[in-house]
Amino acid sequence: MSDVYIVGAGIHAFGRHDAMSGLDQGVVAVREALKDAGVAWDDVQFAFGGSSASGNADSLLPRLGLTGVQFINVANGCATGGSALLSGYWAIKSGEFDIGIALGFDKHPRGAFNPNPEQWGLPAWYGETGLMLTTQFFGMKIQRYMQLHGISPRTLALVAEKAFSNGAKAPHAWRREPVDAETILQAETVNDPLTKYMFCSPSEGAVALVLASEKKARAMGRADVRVMGAAVRTRPEGSFEVFAPSLRIERGGSATALAAEAAFAMAGVGPDDIDVAQLQDTESGAEVMHMAENGFCADGDQERMIHDGETRIGGKLPVNTDGGCIACGEPVAASGLRQVYENVVQLRGAAGARQVEGARVAYSQVYGAPGLSAVAILGRA
Repeated sequence: MSDVYIVGAGIHAFGRHDAMSGLDQGVVAVREALKDAGVAWDDVQFAFGGSSASGNADSLLPRLGLTGVQFINVANGCATGGSALLSGYWAIKSGEFDIGIALGFDKHPRGAFNPNPEQWGLPAWYGETGLMLTTQFFGMKIQRYMQLHGISPRTLALVAEKAFSNGAKAPHAWRREPVDAETILQAETVNDPLTKYMFCSPSEGAVALVLASEKKARAMGRADVRVMGAAVRTRPEGSFEVFAPSLRIERGGSATALAAEAAFAMAGVGPDDIDVAQLQDTESGAEVMHMAENGFCADGDQERMIHDGETRIGGKLPVNTDGGCIACGEPVAASGLRQVYENVVQLRGAAGARQVEGARVAYSQVYGAPGLSAVAILGRA
């Protein structure tokens, strides 16, 4: 079976773009990825992609060209992009295809995500009391984690401070002004202990990646970034569910831990081998918890690591080097691929002021409602 390489990467900046539709941004990302790879749309043999709020991803085809390309729409919550990448990985790994695209784009209205409770089989009172808003679930979840593992509110503020600092160095980020930890701590509380600066916002943006077999990548002279491992896993019994009316007293396993274990095994590396990581940070607490769920530390060790600066650029394990969801916002279908895009840039040594020196192995993880996680590990050849 062929190794799989990322030979092209394109992004449309995240944020607010009133003059552009989500579809417009998706077209831009695909064209940028094709240009980066040095190939034409006619060369593409398949595409996997999705959009949560901007229609089917195959709506791009009339704009890109009606070539008869195999196109499959992907929908997996915030893990849509990661799932599209995994689908493309499998397509090439199987030997059926040599080159294709994984993409995701979205354009969300302003305000918090507030889906229809009936969509998730929940009673009407759940939405009427405000619990359908994911901010409340996130607050409940991190409150519990802080009590169990000794995480302080200042640690949450330091996560957000790092995000804004890194975002200021990333051209594709939305929030590009640093915000200090004290301002973050003293800001308006959204759901205790999370203040408004600790959350991501629904946003807009698009990412496309061109994947190729080893034979094709070498012929193109682009065999420099390899997909070492990729996995998607759903939640096991007892895990936290985003849209649920309560948190279980006894917690079971997690989709993230399962996906991380599978990806590490596939890649033949472990947490200590990772030079840079992009972790799901819908809010500060998510980054803290995902550090442990992905195997980078034990529960509670985050307090010391974050205060010591280990997750900052220049630290032992830089996390969310482009500012993550907190600085970039979260267009649902594009968010996971933004992480992979950032890792491609890092492994190419092209990240400028946010570059992690000597980065050779990069990790990304995105969590999607109602309970699944996608992990991808890339390596510099």
